[in-house]
Amino acid sequence: MIKKIDFNPTLLKYNQGGVKSTTPMLFDNLNWLTTKETAVYLRKSVNAIHTLVSRKYLRPRKFANRLYFKKEELDEMLDSSLKGGF
Repeated sequence: MIKKIDFNPTLLKYNQGGVKSTTPMLFDNLNWLTTKETAVYLRKSVNAIHTLVSRKYLRPRKFANRLYFKKEELDEMLDSSLKGGF
């Protein structure tokens, strides 16, 4: 029997201090999103996010060898996009 898993894209699992725990992180409370969080938020794959960055549709900030995206800019991009989006 296949176990059905409820997926809520606004909740993410984090590994804090080496102890596995599930901490609800609502996107509404975040200003900066990692690449993986951005992929979940935009409902795209991580590879698609990297493609959008290379085509300059998304503007990341780099800190400690990681890309971060400002949620406010993602919302503006989605609001201003025309038919079909990006």
